[in-house]
Amino acid sequence: MKKNRSILLTIALFLGILTSSAQSIKKLDISKEWLAKIERLAPAEPTVKNVDKKKILVFSKATGFDHWTIPHNVAMLKIIAKKSNAFEVHIGYDISNFEKKNLKRYDAIILNNSNPSGPDRDLFQDLLQQNTSLTDVEIAEKAPEYEKNLIHYIAKGGGLMILHGAITVQNNSMEFSKITGGSFDYHPKQQRMHVKEVDKNHPLVKAFKGNGLTHVDEPYFFKNAYFDYNFRPLLYIEVDKLEGVRKEVSTNINYVSWIKRHGKGRVFYSSPSHNAQSMDNPELLQYFLDGIQYVVGDLKCDDSPIGKP
Repeated sequence: MKKNRSILLTIALFLGILTSSAQSIKKLDISKEWLAKIERLAPAEPTVKNVDKKKILVFSKATGFDHWTIPHNVAMLKIIAKKSNAFEVHIGYDISNFEKKNLKRYDAIILNNSNPSGPDRDLFQDLLQQNTSLTDVEIAEKAPEYEKNLIHYIAKGGGLMILHGAITVQNNSMEFSKITGGSFDYHPKQQRMHVKEVDKNHPLVKAFKGNGLTHVDEPYFFKNAYFDYNFRPLLYIEVDKLEGVRKEVSTNINYVSWIKRHGKGRVFYSSPSHNAQSMDNPELLQYFLDGIQYVVGDLKCDDSPIGKP
């Protein structure tokens, strides 16, 4: 009996190791060679030219899961900004960036994998808790104010770009979910997948030239406002091509990137990508630049919602 139990434990451990390795991809150093490669692959000029240079806040503080690509995204965005000359980057880590007067300084906000901790999934609450002089009551009163500041900022014309895991910033807030287009539900293991364009003629996906993007990533699934389909989808993955899907789905199409309006503002979400290796695709770098030009209002395109199927 003990021998059988030992065998089972060994098998379970082996399977666990396999699963772990299947979900991991080698972390890259931000070396001179890597920076030079991104410099070479980044778009040389914006899609929409002769526009005023925009000011972008790249908020890059995570209080929950710490994506190792956060500094890579910062470096990548700085390179795109310098090379395209379409915008300038300001990096932020402090909650004071979400004060009304500070938000007004920027044409758009990029939430760079700024994941909060669970189960509350409230970034502003987490950031306030780092201030040890505040009581729990004060934090509970203050945190919703920062969410309202960001919502008001977008409604008045500010842009919001959300990279990968930052969709969880206010994951349990239905109001915020309606503005961003959805909340994070779960993801199966990392795996090679083919991300496809919903409409190959849409201006925001022209970078992919009708071929989509094949890379290793986490296939994100969503909940809450996602099922209102109150957005214009741009990229999707086919569920039946994925491994490890945990829940039955009503459609084989799972959207992983979209745009939408909120008041006078614009929102762009891209689940690609969890890994810096995906930046080896110049199409993805162009896609990010086009997304930035969309949220600041330079790139005009159809962003009408598709509504419930």
